[in-house]
Amino acid sequence: MKTNESHIYVIFGASGDLTKRKLVPALYALFVQKLLPANFALLGVSRSEFSDAEFRESMKKAIISFKEVSDDTQIEPFSQQVFYQHIQFDDGETYQALKQRIEALRAGQHICGNTIFYLSTPPSLYGLIPQHLAAVGLNMQDDGWKRLIIEKPFGYDLASAMALKETLLRDWTEEQLYRIDHYLGKETVQNVLVTRFSNGIFEPLWNRNYVDHVEITSAESIGVEKRGGYYDSSGALRDMVQNHLLQLAAITAMESPSSLEPVAIRNEILKVFQSLRPIKPADVRTNAIRGQYLASTIKQEKVTAYRDEEGVNPASATETYAALKFYIDNWRWGGVPFYIRTGKRLPTRVTEVVIHFKPTPHFLFSQGAVSNACNQLVIRIQPDEGILMKFGMKTPGAGFEVQTVNMDFHYADLSHIRIPSAYERLIYDAIKGDSTLFARTEEVIEAWKFLSPVLEAWKNDPEIPLYGYPAGSWGPETADELVEGKDMTWRYPCKNLSDDGIYCEL
Repeated sequence: MKTNESHIYVIFGASGDLTKRKLVPALYALFVQKLLPANFALLGVSRSEFSDAEFRESMKKAIISFKEVSDDTQIEPFSQQVFYQHIQFDDGETYQALKQRIEALRAGQHICGNTIFYLSTPPSLYGLIPQHLAAVGLNMQDDGWKRLIIEKPFGYDLASAMALKETLLRDWTEEQLYRIDHYLGKETVQNVLVTRFSNGIFEPLWNRNYVDHVEITSAESIGVEKRGGYYDSSGALRDMVQNHLLQLAAITAMESPSSLEPVAIRNEILKVFQSLRPIKPADVRTNAIRGQYLASTIKQEKVTAYRDEEGVNPASATETYAALKFYIDNWRWGGVPFYIRTGKRLPTRVTEVVIHFKPTPHFLFSQGAVSNACNQLVIRIQPDEGILMKFGMKTPGAGFEVQTVNMDFHYADLSHIRIPSAYERLIYDAIKGDSTLFARTEEVIEAWKFLSPVLEAWKNDPEIPLYGYPAGSWGPETADELVEGKDMTWRYPCKNLSDDGIYCEL
């Protein structure tokens, strides 16, 4: 990896949790690996009153607390390149002071006009801050590139996403916008492309002729924690499906790009979104399941129901579990169902893609208990990153008893190779100007178009049930009915072995 061009990295919302937990530790990891230029400055911006020295001390503690690399010896030299600027986000005059501070840092640190603006702020500011930056000319690229990184969510629904798009594109070009999705920074997500397109044994089977269905799961064992107020206005569909999981589905389903250039890869991802079969309002009941976790006891510990969480409306109808069945209407995937599920307070934390291959056309070994089980390719995104292939083998002894065995690979086995965090990878890509793993405007809009009928039906049709499920379970039992086919169901990667814990396969 090459050292990048000199630049100033500006983080809006620098006093917030994301900056401390993810952004600054990731930038420090890049600094330690000498992947940041010698002429570099990090400028934190927020409403809080800090001096440069106070902000530096806070960031030093964050680097130690949320360690990305074991080397602590570079914290002091890194911190000397960290600065702070107080601002009122809705006061246009303070942006003039921000511009002057940036210009002073450029002069003092011998940095050209290259600048990254990271919006680690509430979504309500995603349109406002870029407008104020443009008003003082901080979007202009005559003296160097300017890039704007935006956290999710990009809009609350289709109408707000379209409005935000129009607001941003008045002053910024599409090439300047980087919509960050930390799921796409995970090593195993990127390895989906390598698994498919560098191996002759997988890609010929990756289609409707050999694949029975595709399943994507993102489960969390925690509840809404301290985010009850935010989550109650969002829900699982907006929080996880609209961005993370639909992007993951698109990478799984896309055609081979003509090259590894960002435009080529993002074009193929967009084609998948454009091929999603629209969900008709009348089909929402059968194609989408929503649930909400109830009070339960997990490992002898009482767990609060969602409606009793801090900041949540006691009569809330917000879903903490969502499951979808949908189709991609193109030549490769015509007729193959895709299933997505995500939820809070499920048995464990796991994100994975499962390719379920079709069974053999003739069952020779019908006497075996698992003889008719289909082959599966499991791509584990988190937490135990790896790839698992499930296939049938003869049980030793007389006859032809068949059992399912696993052939697997774990990234943890590569002990000599450090795997960067998702934010570290994406921050580095944005510095390089590589937009491959960032969502394009058209992708976001197409995703909102696809989910709008579900969101509207869940909001307006009181007859669509909101199923309760006990905290610690795999969600509403009725979600099993989504999965088509005899003896077919969701893959359950973790099994309860005792009250003390769970066993997770892979």
